[in-house]
Amino acid sequence: MEESIQAIDEIIKIMQTNHPQTDGALVRRAYEYALSAHNGQKRLSGEDYISHPLAIAKILANLQMDQVTVSAGLLHDVVEDTEYSLEDIKEAFGEEIARLVDGVTKIAKIKVSGEDEEQIETFRKMFVAMANDWRVIVIKLSDRLHNMRTLSAMSREKQLKKSRETLDVYAPIAHRLGIFRIKWELEDLALKFLEPEKYDKLIRQVAVGRTQREEYIQKVIGIISDKLTAEGIEHEITGRPKHYYSIYKKMEGGKRFEEIYDLIAMRVIVKTINDCYAVFGWIHALWKPVPGRIKDYIAMPKANGYQSLHTTVIGPNGEPFEIQIRTMEMHLVAEYGVAAHWKYKEGVTGEDTLGDRLQGLLDDIKELEADSEDSRDFVESVTTDLYSDEVFIFTPKGKVLELPAGATPIDFAYRIHTDVGNSCVGAKVDGKIVPLTYKLQNGDRVEILTNPSSKGPSRDWLNVVVSPQARNKIRAYFRKADKEENIIKGREIFKRECKHFKTEITEDMKERYEDFITDRFNVGGWEDLYAMIGYGGLRAGYVIQRIRANFIKDFDDDDGRMTLVKAPTKDKSTSIHIQGHSDLEVSFAKCCSPVPGDQIVGFITRGRGITVHRADCINITNTSEPDRIIEVNWINENVPSESFTTNIIMRCLDRKGLIADISTIIGNEGINISSFRTAPAGEDEMKMTIEIVITSVNQVKAIIRKLEGVSSVIAVYRI
Repeated sequence: MEESIQAIDEIIKIMQTNHPQTDGALVRRAYEYALSAHNGQKRLSGEDYISHPLAIAKILANLQMDQVTVSAGLLHDVVEDTEYSLEDIKEAFGEEIARLVDGVTKIAKIKVSGEDEEQIETFRKMFVAMANDWRVIVIKLSDRLHNMRTLSAMSREKQLKKSRETLDVYAPIAHRLGIFRIKWELEDLALKFLEPEKYDKLIRQVAVGRTQREEYIQKVIGIISDKLTAEGIEHEITGRPKHYYSIYKKMEGGKRFEEIYDLIAMRVIVKTINDCYAVFGWIHALWKPVPGRIKDYIAMPKANGYQSLHTTVIGPNGEPFEIQIRTMEMHLVAEYGVAAHWKYKEGVTGEDTLGDRLQGLLDDIKELEADSEDSRDFVESVTTDLYSDEVFIFTPKGKVLELPAGATPIDFAYRIHTDVGNSCVGAKVDGKIVPLTYKLQNGDRVEILTNPSSKGPSRDWLNVVVSPQARNKIRAYFRKADKEENIIKGREIFKRECKHFKTEITEDMKERYEDFITDRFNVGGWEDLYAMIGYGGLRAGYVIQRIRANFIKDFDDDDGRMTLVKAPTKDKSTSIHIQGHSDLEVSFAKCCSPVPGDQIVGFITRGRGITVHRADCINITNTSEPDRIIEVNWINENVPSESFTTNIIMRCLDRKGLIADISTIIGNEGINISSFRTAPAGEDEMKMTIEIVITSVNQVKAIIRKLEGVSSVIAVYRI
């Protein structure tokens, strides 16, 4: 109790340092409410549960968040984990805090089948929540950061799952919001649990020579400081070690540790933008810059608001090192991302340029959500450019727009406005007509030629554009243009599939199911669902299966049950249990290669007994004979008793030694390879199909995680 009181006192003290007008009363009241609500609850570590919301509140306070956000952080688990309701929170703390708590709770309640699908849906809901109120995501990121800091208390399986999710979902979102302080720590903690041996080795490697590096940095700082003082420029110079994950990624890319020279990043912080450029010039006067390593993010800020001058120079000992030059306001944004918005609102700067950029980012996300076909499409769109190179293009009026490298005038047109893109008929670059397939270069001044009478975009443009915004807007145009036709087509397909599955869905049932289908399939209603089915964005059979699974009581009758077809008899596999049909021959489908641990169904064949498929096998979900599907189960699926084959597909960048690396990893797991096929898959890419012999689905998941960490591997998945 005394420890938690000290913790809340420290949190309020941090907040009052960052926000002098804060009296702390609201935060203290939220703490007392959470303390009472979580009374008697413990974490897996054995600590009182209140230690978790207190830790989150401290992270939020250090991010310089306001008292409303910190209070919501203290209360974020109350609705989910205690008897208190959202109405109780609203009554005690008001609408704003209740809305933030509700936003965090909704993200936590995501429950879908399949690890990959779960990540996609988590990503979508987090970005949508971010567009509505980004503070919800800052709370959720703080929650994940503390959970990662205390992950040692969890089982190894959960450590791996949480760490992979952290790298795939949470760190990219922190990047998108520009909260690099959280992003870096999340990445380092995830690496610690995913690759413990490599992580420990990296720590030892960085420790060796640290004293000499620090002495060298102090020498460089002294030289720069003396020069800037002589020139009358007020400044602050800091050096921080690069985070481990950044070094790890460079080593995975083929660099040896000894070749990584920027183990420490140096920053020069000055008062004004003019000072930034003056320092930039003086540093280049002191040391020779490395060609191609100069970047001006002040004139052309990143989408998340990041601004700084970057340069790499050859230092006094002949070693290259990087220097970043920025103002204090830019430094706040670089460290805290959108969280720095509060400083801007309090008048640290004269104009809220960060707020404008933040609103632009949130508007872009809302637009992507509206234009995207489904969750996977939305997530791919919103994350495509997170780590990609960019080009900076000028409008005819001199405004700078950022686009992904390789962007075309069509991408530029849709970046201006949807109507400009849809009516685009040509383009000029620096006053000269160029083809719409032209690859824009840094500094190009682009003018889009439009015609209101244009028939609209060409479907061929989908093969030309590189920005997700342009691609989604073109798709949205054709979806809207063809919507009525797609609705009619989709409704007919749905009716036909309902007959195949012996499933009657009445108008009354549709009304009851509307909330489910809008949330589950991210559509606006039944007509949108039919349209998706009509243009091929969703399989009707899959929709019906999900409805039957979610509303099982509505279909618990003889008409909805699957009937059996006679088949020849034979002793079945000892791995499969079929209620009341022990005399049927059993084989395993080669199309999906089910293994123990998979969700499975049986399919009655004509004359060949039962074939066991994975429940999500496309041949099952698209079957025209659902009457032949029966329920089957694994016997002792957690106790390996037989061997099974399954196929793994890999997309990789071709390099020397890649096949040897992959074979070694699979062999080290004690798994046999029964076949290994390779084929070209585009420029410098190859596709590998590997058939392996395993005993359970857990082995497959484990080997996929290992293979995903191999250098040059783009994607790994199971057929």
